Amino acid sequence: MRYRYAVAGLGAVLMGLGGALLVRQPSPWRIALWLAGAVVVHDGLLAPLVMAVAALTAAFGLRLRGLPRSALIVAGSLTAIALPPLLRPGGAANPTVVPLDYLRNWLLTMAAIALATGLYAAARAALGGVRRRT
Repeated sequence: MRYRYAVAGLGAVLMGLGGALLVRQPSPWRIALWLAGAVVVHDGLLAPLVMAVAALTAAFGLRLRGLPRSALIVAGSLTAIALPPLLRPGGAANPTVVPLDYLRNWLLTMAAIALATGLYAAARAALGGVRRRT
């Protein structure tokens, strides 16, 4: 229980530091608006999507627990971060501004997440589903 309080205290200190750094920025409202948008995307899109996938898999008799949910959360978060360059219309006027192939890199990252999740699940299954207490 002490660790929980220590982590909560550290989180509060870091939030205070982040708030102090935010106020010192030349246009803090733009950053605050972006952060609020991130909360809206997470709570309004990512979390309901993960819950919907869990409900659909439960309807088919599958239980979507820790590992697949974690993979969906990571993939959804990375997708939310990658959306601006993925959805930009056409190429950039200055190719040095956005020089990477974001669609290819996003697809490779999604494939890596799926592969890592599958390998981890296969390893757990091969080990007989060893469970540990948390």
